[in-house]
Amino acid sequence: MIETPLKASIVITTRNRKEELRIALQSAVRQTVVPEVIVIDDGSTEGTSEMVRTEFPQVRLIRHDESRGYVVRRNEGARLATGEVVFSIDDDAEFTSPHTVEQTLREFDDLRIGAVAIPYVEPNKDNQILQRTPSPAGTWVTDSYIGTAHAVRRNLFLKLGGYREVLVHQGEERDFCIRLLQAGRVVRLGRADVIHHYESPKRDRGRMDYYGRRNDVFFAWHNVSMPFLPLHLAGTTLNGICAAWHSRRPVRMVQGILSGYAGCLRQWYTRSPVSPFVYRLHRRLRKSGPCALEEIQGQLPPLMREADLPAGAVESN
Repeated sequence: MIETPLKASIVITTRNRKEELRIALQSAVRQTVVPEVIVIDDGSTEGTSEMVRTEFPQVRLIRHDESRGYVVRRNEGARLATGEVVFSIDDDAEFTSPHTVEQTLREFDDLRIGAVAIPYVEPNKDNQILQRTPSPAGTWVTDSYIGTAHAVRRNLFLKLGGYREVLVHQGEERDFCIRLLQAGRVVRLGRADVIHHYESPKRDRGRMDYYGRRNDVFFAWHNVSMPFLPLHLAGTTLNGICAAWHSRRPVRMVQGILSGYAGCLRQWYTRSPVSPFVYRLHRRLRKSGPCALEEIQGQLPPLMREADLPAGAVESN
């Protein structure tokens, strides 16, 4: 076993993808740093838990009869984890190298780094490597990460309230990462060996369309400060309508937009936007792409220690 400065937990949430999960777990348990591996079965009905118990007895299994979705279960996984850094991959993904976790742990070498976006590939789409640092030198910062390929400091994640559970599905990473930036922490682009994400054909496109558009509205409502909120909401609405039109799946997307605005009216008291400066910085990273940490170091909010952060309460749906 290789010595590393931090200990890792890998959390995998799954539902009715037994064969894909087997591949994900095979790649997780062979990591060189021997991480804690936690599987949360979100209401599977096809023998998923039985497969985990039989084939991977070293894995910690949490079984639920009721499905509540990725957001809720990933929060649960972070609470249950014992590692200082929590890794997340989807059940239809795999670590292509036994060194990925070890390499990523070493990238938490600055207290400013709250999370690492791990390089990944979508083999069923193309061979483009995403979330990889543009240069092996220095620390490169981005606006967010994808759920299937990232690592985050556990205590920091929990202190900031984890993922906003009202989102249910889609967009929770961006919502968390802007709050991370408000706390003076950044998302680092990684240099580790890639993760492969084999997007499952079992994914519910209608569900993704609905929650994707709805949660774009929620992101603005919860996080965008005045005077930017009206313009941001207008842009979000227009972009959502255009996406609905071009996708040829307009019904669920339009329903999602309308549901987002209805939800804002019900949640008006939950608004806790980031500062105007943090909003502009996050938007710059999103629109212009990654930049070197030293380039924005002096512009970041004061670094808040985990002990000084207010205890976060995860919002339930």
